[in-house]
Amino acid sequence: MVDNDTIMKSGKCMECGANETDGLSCYEMFQFPLVWEHNDPKLYDLHFWLVSCYMIQHPSNYTKDGYNHLINLFIEAFDNDWDTAYILRKNRELILKVGKITNPLPNHKRKRIYRRWSLTMEDLYSGGEENAINNINKWKETIRKDLKNNGICTAN
Repeated sequence: MVDNDTIMKSGKCMECGANETDGLSCYEMFQFPLVWEHNDPKLYDLHFWLVSCYMIQHPSNYTKDGYNHLINLFIEAFDNDWDTAYILRKNRELILKVGKITNPLPNHKRKRIYRRWSLTMEDLYSGGEENAINNINKWKETIRKDLKNNGICTAN
């Protein structure tokens, strides 16, 4: 199965390892919390974390510099407990130094490397809208731990 961002093989995402759930790829499951955000301003406040967690687990969408930028921003924001407004301001400042962010290769030509993650989009989706806030917070914490455990650190 191929969609805009993921390739599922044998029912699993080739990058994050999420299982196909309800016939949906991890990218298709990702669309659900994006809609749920519109029903709850507190959930929308976590938009940066939702998108970052998903994108960190799908590096084929980025250039090397773009992915490093995302990792650095995520780690700095998490470790320093930045609020959303500050995260977005820092992103605008730093993005100018990065250059090309998104992978210019067509989706089917991108190199995908599987990495084991403690939680994936599958977990957030399966928890449903009523648990989305708690699950996004849990997801960002586990992503940070996984980054440390995998030796993925800031490039600074």
